[in-house]
Amino acid sequence: MADDTAPQTPERQAALNYHEFPRPGKLEIRATKPMDTGRDLARAYSPGVAEACIEIAANPMDAVRYTAKGNLVAVISNGTAVLGLGNIGAQASKPVMEGKAVLFKKFAGLDSFDIEVNETDPEALADLVCKLEPTFGAVNLEDIKAPDCFIVERICKERMNIPVFHDDQHGTAIVVAAAASNAFRLTGRKAEDIKVVGLGAGAAGIACHTMLRKMGVKPENIHIFDKDGVLHAGRTDLAPEQMAFAHGSADRTLAETIQGADMFLGLSGPGLLKPELVATMADAPIIFALANPTPEIMPDTARAVSPGALIATGRSDFPNQVNNVLCFPFIFRGALDVAATDINDAMKLACVEAIASLARETTSVEVGQAYRGETLTFGQDYLIPKPFDPRLLPTIATAVAQAAMDSGVAQKPVDLNAYHAHLNGQVTRSALLMRSVYAAAKQAKRRIVFAEGEDDRVIRAAQAILEEGVDTPILIGRPRVIETRVKRAGLSLELGRDVEVVNPENDDRYRDYWQTYHQAMQRNGVTPELARAIIRTNTTAIASVMVARGDAHSMICGTFGQYHWHLNYVQQMLAKDGLHAVGALSLMILDDNPLFIADTHVNTEGTAETLAETVKATARHVRRFGLDPKIALCSGSQFGNRDCASGRAMRGALEILDKDHCDFEYEGEMHTDAALDPDIRERELPGNRLTGRANVLIYGNTDAAGAARNLLKTAAGGVEVGPILMGMGNKAHIVTPGVTARGLLNIAALAGSDVQSYG
Repeated sequence: MADDTAPQTPERQAALNYHEFPRPGKLEIRATKPMDTGRDLARAYSPGVAEACIEIAANPMDAVRYTAKGNLVAVISNGTAVLGLGNIGAQASKPVMEGKAVLFKKFAGLDSFDIEVNETDPEALADLVCKLEPTFGAVNLEDIKAPDCFIVERICKERMNIPVFHDDQHGTAIVVAAAASNAFRLTGRKAEDIKVVGLGAGAAGIACHTMLRKMGVKPENIHIFDKDGVLHAGRTDLAPEQMAFAHGSADRTLAETIQGADMFLGLSGPGLLKPELVATMADAPIIFALANPTPEIMPDTARAVSPGALIATGRSDFPNQVNNVLCFPFIFRGALDVAATDINDAMKLACVEAIASLARETTSVEVGQAYRGETLTFGQDYLIPKPFDPRLLPTIATAVAQAAMDSGVAQKPVDLNAYHAHLNGQVTRSALLMRSVYAAAKQAKRRIVFAEGEDDRVIRAAQAILEEGVDTPILIGRPRVIETRVKRAGLSLELGRDVEVVNPENDDRYRDYWQTYHQAMQRNGVTPELARAIIRTNTTAIASVMVARGDAHSMICGTFGQYHWHLNYVQQMLAKDGLHAVGALSLMILDDNPLFIADTHVNTEGTAETLAETVKATARHVRRFGLDPKIALCSGSQFGNRDCASGRAMRGALEILDKDHCDFEYEGEMHTDAALDPDIRERELPGNRLTGRANVLIYGNTDAAGAARNLLKTAAGGVEVGPILMGMGNKAHIVTPGVTARGLLNIAALAGSDVQSYG
């Protein structure tokens, strides 16, 4: 039945539509193995399934080899304490539990079943959860009221041999502890000297204070209040977990106790911390007002009486949001990947330090793009990282896995370096493929000049280049503009120390540069006056001159404007000594396999000669990524069945390649589906010389190549590395206006490799 009392606002209707359409709910189940033939069915079910059953019966740990158990989390609730809604019951809590499962998948790639249970007796609920152990690799308890949640978790942890984690308690506690750790650091406080006053003694509150104790805060310095007053030894309504904080006199008031306090931790209700109480706290107090949606005190109200306060809330519209998503997906990821039997204190503390350390580092290029306009520099308004920081998964999961191994609860140890690299590849899809390129760039250490040095993406890429240690960035732009944008982005770049800046308005090399440009172009109608004007205003021309003169090893341009406009100035200065633009190659990273596309930008219509040259250059570049090129020459013609321009050009290119005795696989001309499906190709031309699926598609014109590139980016969610400008001795690369800061970093790594080896 609809709730007639709820206000019918557009926002409410939009939320309901989100959950209802295009199909109800937020989850579905998909098969991970083919189920297309009778042979597939026989392996998936009878009789083939028996083989997996036999192996697991002999060795129960093999369940993680042959089933989804090792990647499967149970999200279990009885709906008795749903955040902001209270005791709404099991069924009404289902949207929340589905949401939790979606977050597991989104942030850590973990599969989940949400299980809502009509059981309010904690011991009976715990017994039911324990019986589910054969199905799951771990259990996430959710939204179970206190003190029942303590009982359920305690029983489950005692009886089960898989991780059991009540996120309302421990997830909140871990994120609070990470923020507190950084707040202590910023204010020069030591944990053992901190006086803490807490408001709220529920599951989250008790877990947070317990974590603070593990960080070194003394038990006698923690004072907790709930709706019935201070926790003290004379109370008979407290669970054992709450009694651990019951000390001191029973008649203490919040107003008396908070005087001189270093930290306030609220997990209670709206407006319960009055400004006059904040005024009596220590200087630069740490105020974590985490009641949702309205905190115990609003940040502006607290700062009005204590300007130096470090404040965190549970809201996304204020800095320092304490959000459990910073923790729970990643701690489960690390625990499951080493087959941990528990999530113990060592793993929780490792998670705390991993989260805290990320906030102290410079933000990644992706985070800077996602949260433009926000302060992302470690300080008063940036105590903990943002939820969409891609470093969270590899950093936290690796730290948790290491702690599990060190503390003896891991049943399947991993190589931590390889594990970190694998996780990094999951969140930054180009990372694994780019590893060999980054390694080569670190060895070469080239000077890379960015023509559009004032662009925010370029500035963030320059910061990342320095942190990766792959190149030395040079920015062309006005120093005052670059400095302003560096500060606004919260980056640590220092002009002149970290990066060289070439100022088009005032640079000592201006005369040398325009004269170099004039000398190269004087027979092409460029007068001295025009040369001076171009070098004063055209940053692509400046970058080209710098590379031609040897002031930089390579240049990157193209964050705005047309590709061929930039290419014109690049070729004016750099197309010599056998160098010329052969073609543009884009690496598209897809969910299953990488795919290279050429020529996407340079040759509008390819000839047999230009196509053969593109194929050979492409093969060289594909090998930079540690891959063997399998090149398909794609056309509207399928092995000679049409007499069309692209088919003739491809057949001509094939003849040239055959004469050159190329040492890589290639075949053509063919349709794109034949290139990607060996069965189709074998039917059309049995015994063809291309084995398996092609990983390079060469098209006869930029229309076809560009269309394939754009479809893979937009419809298939491909991540592009490139375009890579082939034929210029790696001295220049031209990106496209849609490039990201990560894309610029990848291109810089490519440009930073051996300048002469990959024409």
